[in-house]
Amino acid sequence: MMTMTKTELARLDKLADDKGIIAAAAMDQRGSLQKTIAKEKGVDPKAVTPEMMGEFKAAVSKVLTPHASAILLDTEFGIPGIKTKDPNAGLLLAYEQTGYDNERPGRLGDLIENTSVQRLIADGADAIKILLYYTSDEKPEVNDIKHAWIERIGAECETEEIPFFLECIAYDVKGGDGKDLEFAKRKPDLVTGYMAEFSKPQYRVDVLKAELPFNIAYVKGSKANTSGQVAYDVSQTKDTIAKAADATTLPFIYLSAGVDDDVFRESLELAGEAGAPYGGVLCGRATWKEGIPVYAKQGAKALEDWLSGRGVDNIKALNDVLQRTAKPWHAKIGGKDKIKLK
Repeated sequence: MMTMTKTELARLDKLADDKGIIAAAAMDQRGSLQKTIAKEKGVDPKAVTPEMMGEFKAAVSKVLTPHASAILLDTEFGIPGIKTKDPNAGLLLAYEQTGYDNERPGRLGDLIENTSVQRLIADGADAIKILLYYTSDEKPEVNDIKHAWIERIGAECETEEIPFFLECIAYDVKGGDGKDLEFAKRKPDLVTGYMAEFSKPQYRVDVLKAELPFNIAYVKGSKANTSGQVAYDVSQTKDTIAKAADATTLPFIYLSAGVDDDVFRESLELAGEAGAPYGGVLCGRATWKEGIPVYAKQGAKALEDWLSGRGVDNIKALNDVLQRTAKPWHAKIGGKDKIKLK
C-alpha cells in the first residue's frame, strides 16, 4: 500500500492520460543535446547558445505535448519549453545537473545550483525527476553516498507534497559504454537490483523510471539484433522483464535510453507479452532525435515542420503500443484503492 497526500495524488494523476497511463515525452537533455547539435553544425559545443537550446526545447514541447500526457523538462534551458507546452500536459522537472556526460568517479550526481523542490514547484512542476547512475558493481562507499543523496531528495519531495520520480541507469564500472555483449549479459541483474533497492521506504520514491532489463540488440531474433550476437532468447528476455517487475513494490515506467523509435516499440511489445504491469514511459530521443540535424542545418521552423510530421507519427505509434501493453500507473500496487491518503 502506498501512502500520499491528496495533493501528491492529484499531481501524479495530472501526468497520466484518462486511462491512468503515463505517456510522457522527455526533453531534459542538456550536455548531450548541446554536443549533438554542435556536431551536426560542425561547431564547438560552446557555440550552441542557451537561446538555441531553449529554441529546440520549445519546438519539441509545442509540437509533441498535444499528443503526450506530460513532458519532462529542465529549468536550465527548458523554460521556453515550459511556456509552449500544451496546458493539458503535466510537467516533470529535472532536479539534477546534466548527467549523461557525467565523467566523475563513481558517476556521482549533483543538483542544479540555486534550485530547490520548492522553486521547481513555483516553475510549474507536477513531479520531480532525479537521474541516478547506479550499479551494484560499484564500491560500497560510493553507493552509500548515492543512497544518502536519494534519501535527502525523497524527504524534500515528501515535505513539499510532490511525486518523486527516480530514473536509474546501470553502468559499466570498468569504463565501457554499456553497449557490448558482456554488459548486456549483466544488465538484467543490475536493473533488477536497483529496482529492488530503491523500493525501500527510506528513499520515499513514488515512481521508478527504469530501463528495460535487457539490451534488445542482443535478443535472439529481434529486429534490432544486427550483429548476430546473442545474450538471451525471447523466452529468457520475458522472464527477465517479469523478474525485474516483481523486484519492485513501486509503480514504474520505462525510459527509452536513446534507442531508435522502432527499437523502443519492439522492446515495449516484449514487456507487454511478459505481462509487466508497467505504467507507461518517459520517452525522449527515440521520438525527436532525428530532428537534431534538421534544426542544426535548417533552423527552428524546419524542426517544427519535421516534428509535426515524423515526430508526431513517432509519438502516435508509441501511444498505440502503450494503449495495448501498458497499465494504469497504479496497477502495480493493485489499484488506487491501495493508496492511503494522509
